[in-house]
Amino acid sequence: MVDFAQLATFQAVIDTGSFEAAARELHVTPSAVSQRIKALERSVGQVLVRRAKPCVATPAGEALVRFAGQVALLEREALAQARDGTRVSIVVNADSLHTWFLPALAAVPGPQYELHTDDEHYTADLLRSGTAMAAVTADEEVVQGCRIERLGSMRYLACGKNTQAVILYDRKDRLQHRIWPDKSDTPVHYVPSASAFIEAIRLGLGWGVVPEWIAREDIAAGRYEDLGRHLDVPLYWQYWRIGSAVLEELTAAVKAAAAPYLKS
Repeated sequence: MVDFAQLATFQAVIDTGSFEAAARELHVTPSAVSQRIKALERSVGQVLVRRAKPCVATPAGEALVRFAGQVALLEREALAQARDGTRVSIVVNADSLHTWFLPALAAVPGPQYELHTDDEHYTADLLRSGTAMAAVTADEEVVQGCRIERLGSMRYLACGKNTQAVILYDRKDRLQHRIWPDKSDTPVHYVPSASAFIEAIRLGLGWGVVPEWIAREDIAAGRYEDLGRHLDVPLYWQYWRIGSAVLEELTAAVKAAAAPYLKS
C-alpha cells in the first residue's frame, strides 16, 4: 500500500525540482523529504527520482507521477465545495486550441484549467509523464491508465500565394512535409503562433497547411490560393481513467465541440 505522505512528498520534489524546495513547500526539513523518498523507493523497489538539477522522475517514477496527480484530482473534487474548485491540466495541439477546443472548456465552467500546447503527435507524451490529465492527440496508442475517444479528423489544406518558402509552426511540425513531400527542401520560416502562422500565409511569406474551415473562408475572400493538396489528421481525446466526474463531463463537452469541425 502506498504511503500518501511519501507520495505527496515525491510529487512535491518533481513539481519543485529539488528536495530543498519540496521541504519548504511541505514545511518539513530536507532530511525528512530525503527519508520519505528513500522509503517510497524501498517500498516499490525502484529508483523513482533522478537526483539532478532539476530533479526529475525516472521511467519507473513516471507512473507514480500520474498516480499522485490522480489522487490529488479526486481529493480536490471531493473538497471542491469547500475550496476554490478543481484544477485540470490539459495538453492540446495549437490548431485545435485556435479553432474548436475552447468552447468545450466554456461548457464545463467549474474547474480551473491549465492548458499546455504541443504538436498533436507529441501531446500524449505529457499524459505519460503525468503533466497532463487529458490530451487532444494524434496518437491512437492508449496511454497506460487512460481512456481514449476518437474525435474525428482535422482536414488541412495546402494554401499560399508564395510556394518558394514554407511556413512551419515549430521544429516538430511535419504536416507540410507530409502533404507536399516534393517541397521538403524548400526554405523554411518558423512561426510558433496559430494566428500569426495564418497571417504569414496571408501576407505571402510562404505556403503552409491551414485547417479547412479557416482556409475556405480565406480562399473565398482572395487572401491566398488553394494549392490543391489536403491531409486528414485523426485526433483522439485521451484522459485519466479514474472515475472523475469532471473529466467525464469534460469528455462529453470535447466530443460535442469537436463534432462540427472534424470529419468522422
